[in-house]
Amino acid sequence: MKKIFQFIIAIIISFIPGFIGMAFSPNGSSDLWYNNLVKSMITPDGWVFATVWPILYFLLGIALFLIITDKSRQDKIKAYWLFITQMALNAFWSYLFFGLQLTGVALLELIVLFGISLWMARTFYRIRPSASYLVWPYLIWQIFAMFLNGMIVFLN
Repeated sequence: MKKIFQFIIAIIISFIPGFIGMAFSPNGSSDLWYNNLVKSMITPDGWVFATVWPILYFLLGIALFLIITDKSRQDKIKAYWLFITQMALNAFWSYLFFGLQLTGVALLELIVLFGISLWMARTFYRIRPSASYLVWPYLIWQIFAMFLNGMIVFLN
């Protein structure tokens, strides 16, 4: 029963940035602003983001669960702090990009987020390699997001 509770908590924690980001996702005036931006030709439709992000958050939640339930004590506090930091940065990107419409600052923040996420994946690997592997799709998506964000900065 304890592991089920830990799993549920890990999943809920991993979805917090998504819930925060929804508050700043394109709607109303930000939707008009976002739709008028010149974007890369490979920018996916909104439904792609709405599909990919829950999958990534779920994978991150499983990774966190694996760290929580691992018996070792090696680097766990560091892993938790890195996880929390990257989650906060993830949520903050939505505020910078959609809320404040600071696309350049959002790109810089995304670069920092990628560095923290990479550090987290390496720390997870030392504790439990399978947890680290679950972070890799998130890292790949961040590279794609940096490209998309960078193209918006460049084209606008």
